[in-house]
Amino acid sequence: MSRKGNCLDNAVIENFFGLLKSELFYLKKFKSVEDFIKELKSYIKYYNTKRIKIKLKGLSPVEYRTKSQLVA
Repeated sequence: MSRKGNCLDNAVIENFFGLLKSELFYLKKFKSVEDFIKELKSYIKYYNTKRIKIKLKGLSPVEYRTKSQLVA
């Protein structure tokens, strides 16, 4: 939970939700809640395993974590 009056505590998750909305939610029409949940799970898997991030040296979050653990 963020500290009161400190918006920077939520910066990472706010960025994720912004991407989620622009890359999934606003682009598709969902037939049902179940359809949305299925697409959401698929997007989260894509985000964690395939979507590269420049801040993570061009790796996906899972790849970056794996490489970081090998070095440590």
